[in-house]
Amino acid sequence: MSSDLAKPRTRVKWEPWALMVAMLALGVWLVWSPISGLKHPTPRPGAGKVELRIGTARGIVEVIPGPTKEESRFRVLLRDGHESPEFTASQFIESYGRAAFDSAVGDSENPLFRVLNITSWGALIWVGVGFAGQLAFTGRTLVQWIVSEAKRESVVPELFWWLSLAGGVMLFTYFVWRQDFVGVLGQSSGVVIYARNLRLIYKRRRQATAS
Repeated sequence: MSSDLAKPRTRVKWEPWALMVAMLALGVWLVWSPISGLKHPTPRPGAGKVELRIGTARGIVEVIPGPTKEESRFRVLLRDGHESPEFTASQFIESYGRAAFDSAVGDSENPLFRVLNITSWGALIWVGVGFAGQLAFTGRTLVQWIVSEAKRESVVPELFWWLSLAGGVMLFTYFVWRQDFVGVLGQSSGVVIYARNLRLIYKRRRQATAS
C-alpha cells in the first residue's frame, strides 16, 4: 500500500460551516431587520441632509435652510419608510436633543463627535467597543510575533486565539451597531474559526491528560 493511501483524509466537520452561515444570517438580520426594503430616503430639492440614528433605526434629517439656523425647518426620514411632519428648530431640539440639532445644522462644538461621526455620549460607548476590538486584533499579532521571535520559529500561541475571539466578537457587535454589512460579513466566519481553534486546543489537551 502506498504511503499516500495510508494517510488519513483531511476533512472539516459540517458544524463550523453551519455556524458560519448562522453567524452571517444573524448579522444580516441585526443589520437589516429595522429597515423595510432597504429604502434610502431622498430629501426634497433644495434641502440638505444629515445622517441620523434613532435606536437601531437609521435615516436622515432633511434640513430646509432658513434665514437663520433657528428658522430652519426639519423632517426625519427613516429607512423603514417613516416620514415625520415638518419640525421647527425648537420642536426638533425638543424631540431629538440639542446635539442632533447642532449636527444637523453643522454647528456641533464637540470635535470628538465630528471625528467619530456620532451625536451623543451614549454612542461613544459603541465606538469604544469597536476600538477595543481593534486593539485586541493588534495585540494578537504582537503576541504571536513576540512568541515566535523568542522560539525562533513560527508559533501560534493559545492567547492569539483568545484575543482573536474577543476582538472578533467586539468588532461584530460594533459593525452591527453601525449597520455595516461589509464589516459584519468580515467577522462572521472569523468568530467561528477562532472558537473552533480553541475547542480543538482544549480537546487535544484533554486527550493528552487522559492518556
